[in-house]
Amino acid sequence: MALFFVSGLLYATWGIHIPTIRERFSLSDATLSLAMFAVAGGAILAMGPVGRWVMQVGTARAVRLAAWPFSLAIGTLMLPPSFATLLPLLLAFGIANASYDVAMNAQAATVEAAHGRPIMSSLHGMFSMGGMVGALAGGGLISLGVSPWLHCAAVGLFVLLATRLGFPHLLPEAPPTVTTSAEHAHHAGRRLWWIGGLAFLGLVGEGAMYDWTSVYMRDVALSPAALAAAGYAAFSGGMALGRFGGDWLRTRFGARALLTGSGWTGFIGVALALLLPYPLVALLGFTLMGLGAANMVPLFFVAASRLDGVPPAEGIAAVSRRAYVGMLLGPVLIGALAHATDSLRIGLALVALAIGLIAVCGARLLPTETAR
Repeated sequence: MALFFVSGLLYATWGIHIPTIRERFSLSDATLSLAMFAVAGGAILAMGPVGRWVMQVGTARAVRLAAWPFSLAIGTLMLPPSFATLLPLLLAFGIANASYDVAMNAQAATVEAAHGRPIMSSLHGMFSMGGMVGALAGGGLISLGVSPWLHCAAVGLFVLLATRLGFPHLLPEAPPTVTTSAEHAHHAGRRLWWIGGLAFLGLVGEGAMYDWTSVYMRDVALSPAALAAAGYAAFSGGMALGRFGGDWLRTRFGARALLTGSGWTGFIGVALALLLPYPLVALLGFTLMGLGAANMVPLFFVAASRLDGVPPAEGIAAVSRRAYVGMLLGPVLIGALAHATDSLRIGLALVALAIGLIAVCGARLLPTETAR
C-alpha cells in the first residue's frame, strides 16, 4: 500500500508542475504536448523489455532498483536549463515509471496470491489516494511560495525512503508455470492479447474522462465556470470509491461479475451524461463512469498475472503497454471525432462504445473465481 501511495504521489507531482514547465520555458500547447508525449512514449517503449527484466531480477529487487531512476527523474525535473535538455529527462522518467509500475504490480499479484483474498483494487485505490494527496500538498506548497525544485527533490527523497523501508517486507515470487505444449503457449499468448485489448478500451475511456470532462461541462452542459472542474472531481471521486470497494465486490461476486457490472455502470454513466447534458445529470454520469472504470485495470492486471505459462511481470507489462496506448490515443481520437462531426457528444460516444464492449465481451476472458 505504501509503494502504491508514493507512486501516485510522485506522478501527481509531475502533473501539477506541468504548468510550471510551460511557464518556465514559455511553451505553446503544441510544444507542451511533446513533454507529455515523451513521458507516455518512454513508458510504452519500455514495457516490453521491462517485463523480461523484472522477471530476471525478481519483483522485489526490481522495485528497489527502479525507485532510484524514478525518484532521480522527479527530483531533477526543474534543473534542465532548456526545454531541449528536459525532453530526454522526461523520456527517462517515462521509462523509470514503467519499470516501477510493472515491478510494483507484479509484486502486488504475488502478495495477493499469498494473502488468499483480493487486494489489488485497494492497492490501486492507494495510488489514487497518493495522487490526491500529492496534488493537494503540492498545490499548498506552491501557494506558500516553496521553490518547485525543492518540492520535486523532497518528493524524490520521500519515494526512495518509502521504498527502502518497504523492501525487506516484500515477498519472493513463485516460479512461473511452465507451459506443457506449444499449443498451450499459443493459447495463453492469444488470451493475453485480448486482455490487453480490453485494457486499451478501458484506458480510452479513462483518458477521455481526465481530458474532456471539464470541457464537456463547460461547452455542452453549459455549467457555470465554478462547476466546470467538478466533472473531473466527480469522475476521480467515483474511481477512488470504486477501488476501495472493489475487493469486497470481487470476493462476494467474483471477478467476471465485477467486470460485467463495472462495464455496464460506466456505460450507463456516459450515456446518461450524453443524453441529458445538464450539469447535475452530467456530474452523476461522470461519477458512475468513475465507479465503472475503477476496477477494470486491477482486474486486467490480476488476469494477466495468472495466465498459465506467462510470467506475471511479462503479462502485466504487455497489458500495461496497451493500456498506455489507449490512454494516449483515446483523448486524441475523441477530439478528432468531435472536430469532424462538430459535436463533443458524438466524440464521447466513443467512450460509451468502448466501455460497452468491455461489459459485453470482457468477462469471458478473465479466469474464473469462486464468489464467497
